[in-house]
Amino acid sequence: MYPRPIPETARPARAAYVALVAAVLVLWLLPLVTVMLTSLRSFEEVMAGNYWGWPKSFNFIENYTAVFKQTALARYFVNSLIVTLPSVIGVLVLSTLTGYVLSRHRFPGNRLLFALFVGGNFLPAQIMMIPVRDLMVGLGLYDTYLALIIFHTAFQTGFATLFMRNFIAALPDELFQAARAEGASPWQTLWHVVVPLIRPALAALAILTFTFVWNDYFWAIVLTQSDAVKPVTAGLNNLRGEWVSAWNLVAAATIMVAIPPVAMFFLMQRHFIAGLTMGAVKG
Repeated sequence: MYPRPIPETARPARAAYVALVAAVLVLWLLPLVTVMLTSLRSFEEVMAGNYWGWPKSFNFIENYTAVFKQTALARYFVNSLIVTLPSVIGVLVLSTLTGYVLSRHRFPGNRLLFALFVGGNFLPAQIMMIPVRDLMVGLGLYDTYLALIIFHTAFQTGFATLFMRNFIAALPDELFQAARAEGASPWQTLWHVVVPLIRPALAALAILTFTFVWNDYFWAIVLTQSDAVKPVTAGLNNLRGEWVSAWNLVAAATIMVAIPPVAMFFLMQRHFIAGLTMGAVKG
């Protein structure tokens, strides 16, 4: 099921493996490096067609300050935060509650309800475009922050429930038996026993959900229309001109948009890895 480790004595095989990994890494990083270099070029150099060569001049300060002075990127950043942070909190709260109930409380329809949460993850998002848009128009929420918050919270809760249910189900039964013996209510058990033990899982889920919602482009253009509520991913498309595009500024804005999820990952890297590997080793 798992690939066998290459023995140290098989030097040709190990050398070929290292060369293959290096080639894949270069191919994966090449677009990112290109965007970073483009964000440092001058407009004249980009118009001259120098996309892959070394920049003739480094316009780091000029390009990155022009992104905020000449475009509405700051407004789009605020919009993304307004949408992403409540969505992440809503997903964490709902998935923790549903995961706790589905993993620790037996009732008729438990498996069916869990299957619905899991099955929702396999639905292509595109088939829900028209129903969801019509629903938001009917509720008077179209082109508002609330439309995106409600959708992302509902859409991400399916995966998050599967994630949290498995973590909570892996906790020792003795902890819950001891809590019941002490007379703790289900709410007290959740707050004082479950939540402290699943903090690494909550951190990992927060990073994943933040990344999913922040990077969403499809629903940003389906559920919003005006620049006043557009998230940053949809706002990037507005930086393209009708006839001429300042690709150096577009590249600089793209790098700026990628910073928040990357920074969040590195700030919570320890908790993220602990959350993903919790329960992987018995002992």
